[in-house]
This record gives sequence, structure tokens and C-alpha cells, in this order.
Amino acid sequence: MAAASRELLALLQQFTVETDRYVDTVSVRDSLHRTDLNALGIMMGAARAGATVTPGMLRHALNLSSPATTALIDRLDEAGHVRRSRSSVDRRQVHLEMTEKALETGSRLFIPLAREVEQALSGFAPEELELFSTMMRKVTDATVNARRQASEDAPE
Repeated sequence: MAAASRELLALLQQFTVETDRYVDTVSVRDSLHRTDLNALGIMMGAARAGATVTPGMLRHALNLSSPATTALIDRLDEAGHVRRSRSSVDRRQVHLEMTEKALETGSRLFIPLAREVEQALSGFAPEELELFSTMMRKVTDATVNARRQASEDAPE
């Protein structure tokens, strides 16, 4: 592996550690569990994609047991971050929607980070940003593939 690749991997690792520290700091401040924030992030992404979020979807995306998923949804519901509703097609199916409070909380927590990152990226040319976006997509895909492989290799 080339020195530049090793340095980039080290920087990505440092970035991951720092984003984890940021999430820990803001989640403690707002009395939210890390899993709660991850769930809200998944729900935001689903909303952008026009997808319906169900407890099963969250369970799978967060790799939680059914009881842990229920506890998560109960916490988010009690905190006023999600609303449960029944599917109009299949009344047995529960749909989850983020509330305005969740959107406001998410904005308050993550806009400062987004502002700082946007400022850090502001000095790059559009071509450089496009290259960086391509690299990050590939690195993210590689991370997902490694997680899947680790999951398949895990003892049952």
C-alpha cells in the first residue's frame, strides 16, 4: 500500500473517531442515545428517498433485536420524535414518521457540524469536490461490503 493511501486511511479513521465524538457530545447534551440519533438519521434518509419506515426496517438497518427495536421506538415516541401510525393497506403494519420536534432537534444538533464541514470544503474547486464525492461513495460502499462480509463470517 502506498504512503498516500496509508495516510488517507489514517485520516478517514481520525474523521470517524471525531464524528463519533461529536455525536457523543451532542447526544449527551440532548439526552439522546446514539442509537436514537442513528434511527433518526435513517428516518431522514428514508424520507428524502420517499420510503416508508417500519420497525422492521429500523431493526434491520440498526442490527437490533425486536425487543431493542421496540424500546428504541418507545423512547423516540415518548420524547416526541416519532409518530406511529397503521398502514392503510395492512393494518398490522406500523409506519413511523418523524415529528417536527425531531426535525428541529436534528437541525439544532447537526447544523453546526454541517456549517463547519461546508466551510472546510469551500476552498475546493467543483472538480475536486466531484472527485472527493466519488471517492467517498466508493469508500462507503467498501465499508458496507466489509460489514456484510464480517456479518456473514460471524458465528451464530
